[in-house]
Amino acid sequence: MRIRLRYYNMKKAIIVGASSGIGKEFAKVLVTNGYKVGITGRREDLLREIKNENPERYLIKSFDISIPFKNSVYLDELVSELGGLDLLVISSGTGNPNEYLDFAIEKLTLDTNVYGITEIADWGFNYFRNQGHGHLAVITSVAGMRGGRFATVYAASKAYQINYFEGLRQKAKKLKIPFYVTDIRPGFVDTAMAKSDYKFWVCSPQVAAKQIYKKLLKKKKIAYITNRWILIAYIMKLLPKWIYDRI
Repeated sequence: MRIRLRYYNMKKAIIVGASSGIGKEFAKVLVTNGYKVGITGRREDLLREIKNENPERYLIKSFDISIPFKNSVYLDELVSELGGLDLLVISSGTGNPNEYLDFAIEKLTLDTNVYGITEIADWGFNYFRNQGHGHLAVITSVAGMRGGRFATVYAASKAYQINYFEGLRQKAKKLKIPFYVTDIRPGFVDTAMAKSDYKFWVCSPQVAAKQIYKKLLKKKKIAYITNRWILIAYIMKLLPKWIYDRI
């Protein structure tokens, strides 16, 4: 009976995009800190590898968030299997350098970073609103603070996420319930997504995951990973366009 009660009271989280990188490492941090975690991603084999590390603490659901109108169905199924939800972290994303503006590349980024993430965010917002409490977080990027010529649509999609979640945070505050919305803005993290040739202040996904957990515990509205990227964000905001355009 004690064992059943312990699992019933365990906090539950879903990480969308946990098959690798930051999402994978953050799932491990949550499990270490007593969560039961639902992990999602396109590559079911990688999700199963994570689950095998601690089968009692992980549930998996494999799907591609770029396919519209399916995400909510999968999330409904996963939260039912978890037995509730306290934290939803959206870690999915894609983006590639696209010097010659191949629309096929742009469309994949938009389908994932805009349409897919919006559907998941809307699902999460409505779930927590109806429940009366919860925490919704998204991993955006410092790149979303200004336009970027190397991966134009990626930077634009991250700007969309930043602004969209700012709107969700305003809506959550108006509800006057314990419902928190966090925008997590990493700089360079040593993952497959870090494709730039001009990387600096790079941190490991393990370090990023631990810092994200600490920021979420504090219910931060905006969290830069690592903290030193606050300086870069400040400079990017203030840099005149005529200088920024020459970079």
